[in-house]
Amino acid sequence: QVHLAESGGGLVQPGGSLRLSCTASAPFNNYAMAWFRQAPGKEREFVAAISWSGLISDYAESVKGRFTISKGNAKNTAYLQMNRLKSEDTADYVCAAATSIIGGTTATLHDYDYWGQGTQVTVSS
Repeated sequence: QVHLAESGGGLVQPGGSLRLSCTASAPFNNYAMAWFRQAPGKEREFVAAISWSGLISDYAESVKGRFTISKGNAKNTAYLQMNRLKSEDTADYVCAAATSIIGGTTATLHDYDYWGQGTQVTVSS
């Protein structure tokens, strides 16, 4: 069982920045972590993923160059630094863990078997 807790969402103006955090509690190590997002009326979409070691990462095309996913010194925490935010980034951001992905990452939603509650990010002037 993996419990995921997110924090860091909020309201920001276009062009601004936010940093999201996700801390996982699990009785084991070595699983991929990722951020997905879901806007009202839209399907949940992949944002970024990172391997347990933090050495491998992957991004959706829409956020490349603006968002950075990273790991803390304690490998069970993942961060999402979001810069140059746009109104279309407005969504509920959800952290996820893929316990079957050992040593790598995946952008496939169905590979993720544990999900957090989500944190709202609103980009508006």
